[in-house]
Amino acid sequence: MTTASCTLATALWGARFAGVWLTSCYTTWGDTTLLTPDSGSGTCLGYDILTQSHLIKRRVGYMTQRFSLYQDLSIRENLEFVGRVYGVPDGRKSASEAIARLGLAGREDQLAGELSGGWKQRLALGACILPQPDLLLLDEPTAGVDPKARRDFWNQIHALAAEGLTVLVSTHYMDEAERCHEIAYIAYGALLAHGPVEAVVRAAGLQTWRVEGQDLHALAAELLKLPGVEMVAPFGASLHVGGRDHAALEAAIAPWRSDPRYVWRADEPSLEDVFIDLMNRAQDNFP
Repeated sequence: MTTASCTLATALWGARFAGVWLTSCYTTWGDTTLLTPDSGSGTCLGYDILTQSHLIKRRVGYMTQRFSLYQDLSIRENLEFVGRVYGVPDGRKSASEAIARLGLAGREDQLAGELSGGWKQRLALGACILPQPDLLLLDEPTAGVDPKARRDFWNQIHALAAEGLTVLVSTHYMDEAERCHEIAYIAYGALLAHGPVEAVVRAAGLQTWRVEGQDLHALAAELLKLPGVEMVAPFGASLHVGGRDHAALEAAIAPWRSDPRYVWRADEPSLEDVFIDLMNRAQDNFP
């Protein structure tokens, strides 16, 4: 079941081809001929996604990963056009308010096709919120955007959520998932984890060690052969080594902890550690 009804920012999070984008689509496209679910049920904003998606669409803003507004129209022209399409009362005023809110003032007459990636994303966000939706779906909104533009974009997302807008974001970035109030991890179309970041990390039950020293690549290869070691991942000049069976993990790494070439210390599992563990345990359902 898929449900979206609360006011917060939630990250839909998963590896490539996990079903993240399709989940967003089914939320609003349930009874169209574009994508029809094979089975299951769900509600969005109190409406049935299979039979009432026409009502859901009126209250949802959807921002595609690829910029989809008109390149040969200016920022203002694009926003005013969207306002007319959605029947927004006083579309010119609403466009001006969006321009001011998103820091586009001074650029309103610039053609959309001349904007950088970060400015295009601001414009696309402005177009999505112009009709004042109750739910905002964002498909990898900051792909290819520089770090400052990403931070500015997320500041806007949190401001919108604080004003009562529910935001559902699909992302592959760990730091973006951690910015959300909740995360949902999807693999091969199955929901494997859901909740606040701290709760998801805690529920994973991972014990994690950080090891530094010589020739870590060779050490990683040896550790992966041992029972109890479920995850070995490089992090800069160190390795994260983890497992859910704490006793088995301790026994596996004991000989290496006494090796003077390495420095071991217990560490808290990160969200990325949990992601790697979930991904390793997910079952491929492709034929």
